[in-house]
Amino acid sequence: MTNSFPLTSSTRVIVTGGAGFLGRVVVDKLVQRGVARDNIFIPRRKDFDLTQQADVARLYRTAFKHFPPDLVLHLAAEVGGIGANRANPGRYFFANMAMALHLIEQFRMEGLCARGAKFVQVGTICAYPKFAPIPFNEDDIWNGYPEETNAPYGVAKKAAWQMLDAYRLQYGMKSAYVLPVNLYGPWDNFDLFSSHVIPALIRKAIEAQDRGDKQMVCWGTGSASREFLYVDDAAEGILRAAEVKDDPDPINLGAGFEITIKDLVELIVKLVGFKGEIVWDHTKPDGQPRRQLSVEKAARVLNWRAQMTFEEGLRRTIQWFREHQREIK
Repeated sequence: MTNSFPLTSSTRVIVTGGAGFLGRVVVDKLVQRGVARDNIFIPRRKDFDLTQQADVARLYRTAFKHFPPDLVLHLAAEVGGIGANRANPGRYFFANMAMALHLIEQFRMEGLCARGAKFVQVGTICAYPKFAPIPFNEDDIWNGYPEETNAPYGVAKKAAWQMLDAYRLQYGMKSAYVLPVNLYGPWDNFDLFSSHVIPALIRKAIEAQDRGDKQMVCWGTGSASREFLYVDDAAEGILRAAEVKDDPDPINLGAGFEITIKDLVELIVKLVGFKGEIVWDHTKPDGQPRRQLSVEKAARVLNWRAQMTFEEGLRRTIQWFREHQREIK
């Protein structure tokens, strides 16, 4: 498949969230494609508050001094698991909406649409309706309201997609919009309150094993299903979208399978070696009942499919956590 936007040594790229879990892999893959590391600018939170228009304007004008960026990869997000989403609905809506709003509008104001630069927005499957048919198909995104616990985050991300489409129609802006399923892998967020399900369960199981606990408590009933994508596969899908897409027609990035939370817990405790009892706290929510993506569009349009097997990905993630356990609070 021909790349309409080839990445070269001279391509100047802004990567928001480039120091994070997904971002560090995306940056490494940019370099592997030949982009000079000096041409990759990663705005740090201590220097740029991307929810503020003035900071976003300063970002665009100082990233490469007198040279405008060719590509903006917007990976930064404020997000967490079910508990964090329930505790921070207002913040998660504002932060994610404000970042996209300012980054996209400033892109236009800097004249980057006319220069043929491109903006890539990473969305979320939290934008899908709570009861979307399985597997989730991109055509169903608007056919219902998202699952309540993560709706503010999902709606903010979905609004960014609509903004990109509106800017395409009015200003000729080139962009791409991808919806990765739940990510996992080394360098993930392992905080028990704000993390997603895999890192939270890995940490719970390993710490329970280390303490010699006789049981481990998990949220919900275990009946909900989820799909998971290894971080390296997600990074590759994002860059393929940057290379071949010029419009924000949404594209799912997933591994093409689902697993119940109960089966996921059993697999993780087996790989960790925890021998205690699993206790389910039915007072806690399950979240969206099922999640599995249709990935045929990504295969057709991006020539992309996930490569990492799930069990091997989990082994690598568990190994990474064990090696860095003392550094994680």
